[in-house]
Amino acid sequence: MSSQHISDTPNAAPTPSDAQIATAASPAKPVITIMHASVGSGHRAAAHAVAQAIERMRGTDGIPDDVLVDVIDILDFGRIKFDGNKTAAAFTGATRPIYDITWRYTLTGRLLWGGGTGWSRVMFPAFNEYVLDKRPLAIIATHITAANVAVGARMITGVEYPIVCIPTDYEIEGWWPHKETDLFCVATEFMAETLRPRKVEESRIAITGIPVRGGFDIDSDPIEDREKFGLPKDKKIVLVMAGASLPQPYVRFRASMEQTLPFLRSFEDMHFVFLPGRDTEYSNRLKTIFSAMGLENVTVMDYVEDMATLMHTSDLAILKSGGLAVTECLCAHLPMLLLGKSYGQEKANTTMLTGFGACMHVTTARELITTLKHLNDNPSALRALLINADALCHPHAAEDIVRETMKLVGKPKRRERHFAEFYIGDKPAHIR
Repeated sequence: MSSQHISDTPNAAPTPSDAQIATAASPAKPVITIMHASVGSGHRAAAHAVAQAIERMRGTDGIPDDVLVDVIDILDFGRIKFDGNKTAAAFTGATRPIYDITWRYTLTGRLLWGGGTGWSRVMFPAFNEYVLDKRPLAIIATHITAANVAVGARMITGVEYPIVCIPTDYEIEGWWPHKETDLFCVATEFMAETLRPRKVEESRIAITGIPVRGGFDIDSDPIEDREKFGLPKDKKIVLVMAGASLPQPYVRFRASMEQTLPFLRSFEDMHFVFLPGRDTEYSNRLKTIFSAMGLENVTVMDYVEDMATLMHTSDLAILKSGGLAVTECLCAHLPMLLLGKSYGQEKANTTMLTGFGACMHVTTARELITTLKHLNDNPSALRALLINADALCHPHAAEDIVRETMKLVGKPKRRERHFAEFYIGDKPAHIR
C-alpha cells in the first residue's frame, strides 16, 4: 500500500466560488508570507531571518520590487487562543521524557503523515480568509503547525502557492506535511536521508542550512568589539547563554551553571559573560550573587541586540542545544560547549553536532569544570572544534532559501484535496 487518505472529495482542489472571488480581491502588491509559531524563540528568529533576506534581495532573483513581506504567527489565527511559549515550557521539567518519546517516535517509521485540511477547517478558518485576501506568491513555514495550516488553506481555498518548509533543528519531526510540501530546506545531508525514505523526491529537497539573522558573515575587529562591550582584551571570552523570552527552558541549565560559580575564579585566563536574555529578574539575581562573591572575571549583560558581533569577539559559548542558538554559533565560528541532558529536537541537535566533532557536550557541573580546564589548557582543542564545525556552517542559508522559493513561484501543480492523509514509506534511514 503506497498511500491512504480520508477524502474531502476525490478530485483536485476546487476553484474558489464566485462569492469567494468577489470578496477576495487581489492585493495591490504581491505578498510573500513567512509563517512561524511562537513556541520558543527559534522559529520566529528563522522567519525574520528569511524576511530580512527578501528585503536585501528585493528586485533580484525573481523577487518583485514592490513585494510585501508578511511575517505572521500562526497561533494568532487560531479559533482557540493559547500561549505557545507557555505550552512548550510545560515540557521542560518532569515531563521532558514524554516529550522526547513523542518527538522522536511519532510518524517517523513506515507510517507517515502527508497533510490535509482537517486542522485548518476546524481550528484555523481565519487563516483561510487570510489566504483568500492576500493570495500570497509563496508561503514559507518555519514550524510544523504553520506548514500544516498552509497546506489545509491551499486545499480549502484553491489558491495556488508553493509551500516551503524549514525545519529549524538538525532532524525532521514526523508531523511535517511530507506529501504536500513543495520544498524542504534542510540543514544537512543527514536530514535529506531522513526525507528520502518518506518519499520526498530529490527535487523537493534543498540542503541550505538553517537561516540566521544578518551580520554573522561579517568579520570585524575583535579588539574594538571587546572595547565596545567593555570586555577584557587579554582573556578568553566565554559566553554563558542562559536565557531567552521565558525562564522555564533554562531552569536546569541555570542550576548546573550556578553549581560552577565557586570555581570560576580559578580560571584566571577566562572571562565569563552571562547572558540572561530578557529575564531581568535573573539578571539582577546574578549581579547580586557575583557582587557578594567578589568575582572579578564575570560580566552580566542584559538583552544584547548585536549578538553577531558579541559572538564574533568571543572564544567559547556554553549553551543549550537549541537549533537557532547552535546555528548562530556555527556561523559566527564560535566553539560550543553544550550543557545538560537534551530531549526531543535538542537531543537530535546534540547528536548531530557531537557526531561531527563540532562541539563538546557535558551533563553535569563537575564535567563542565573539567572540560573548561581542558579547553583552557589546550587551545588546539578549540581550533579543532572550529575546523569540524565548518562543514555545518551556512551563513547565507536565508538567501539560498529565498532563491529556491522563487524558482517555484508561478508554476502551478495539480493538487489533490483530502481531509487527512497517511501513507507508507520505505525503511527509515535513521533509527531513532
